[in-house]
Amino acid sequence: MPLFTDLARSLPATVPFVGPETLERRMGQAFRARLGANESVFGPSPAVVEAMARAATESWAYGDPEQYELKRAIAAHHGIGLENIAIGEGIDGLLGHLVHLATDPGDTVVTSYGAYPTFNYHVAGHGAKLDFVPYRPDAHEDAEALVERATALRPKLLYFANPDNPTGSWHDARTIEQMIDAVPEETILVLDEAYSDLAPEGALTPITLMRPNLLRFRTFSKAYGMAGVRVAYVVGEPATVAQFDKVRNHFGVSRIAQAGAIAALKDQAFLVDVVKKIAAARAALADIARRANMTPLASATNFVAIDCGGDGDYARGLLAAVLKRGVFIRMPGVAPLDRMIRVSAGRPDDLALFEDALFSAIDEIGRPNAR
Repeated sequence: MPLFTDLARSLPATVPFVGPETLERRMGQAFRARLGANESVFGPSPAVVEAMARAATESWAYGDPEQYELKRAIAAHHGIGLENIAIGEGIDGLLGHLVHLATDPGDTVVTSYGAYPTFNYHVAGHGAKLDFVPYRPDAHEDAEALVERATALRPKLLYFANPDNPTGSWHDARTIEQMIDAVPEETILVLDEAYSDLAPEGALTPITLMRPNLLRFRTFSKAYGMAGVRVAYVVGEPATVAQFDKVRNHFGVSRIAQAGAIAALKDQAFLVDVVKKIAAARAALADIARRANMTPLASATNFVAIDCGGDGDYARGLLAAVLKRGVFIRMPGVAPLDRMIRVSAGRPDDLALFEDALFSAIDEIGRPNAR
């Protein structure tokens, strides 16, 4: 007799992203540069490392299940109440809880075709139905079309990232405010702001703007350099945010993670410095792309999407050739975005390795018009 549900047995035993460690095992070699997972190679603040080291000596004890001190620090940072915040194991963990809370099997969820795949992974795992809206030709999520689709379908969730992954594009605050006002009352707007600390001025609506059907997700994984620590938070109206307490793993955010996140918020000077380094790295990546006769997309994130000038098959061939040369990068998996490769911001040495690997890969496979 089957031990698991029909839904569970129908799902593929895969993960949304193949990790660089997995690729290294497959290839039998280590990467010389890790520029594919949108991590910050600039690392966390030394104050964060020190705080986590102190907390590690107390890791025989569970972390505070209410995460009170971290909530208080986040609330003070944004000028909001503790009751407006729920904390989880990265945005990925919080998205999983939201899908659990808001959808039943068969319910509809709307997102962009080619947007963040982990969200889709959670939706499929809960048996809800994904409905997709294509990206615009300029590689931006189509805010107007998404709202139109949500108005027609009245889905339980509408996912929108600003700034966006995998393209790095962004919308201005006015566009986001129009979305917030236009989304049906019975649809939760899932506003993924993982790259908010890197967004240009005018891209983000005030964090104090709240609606019963609006949830905004922020993380310490990107600009704060704490991807491996797994800590993020969601902001919304108290009655909406309170739902997360019903399903969250109350001891899931460790004592070490809580201490590190509190220290990160205190060291805003470090954050400012990292944002400058990331901006410089984006400019360097754009220059490399142009010298390779490729087109870099403007980015408000810690990566640059590069249009290779061909189709998805060409980009996949180029990706494989770069990986073979010991540089870990990724690419979007859905056409027409799969004509691009995506490269995370890195240190000068990392970018030099990518440049050498890219030009060598082009020499190997040729240019798009030569295939």
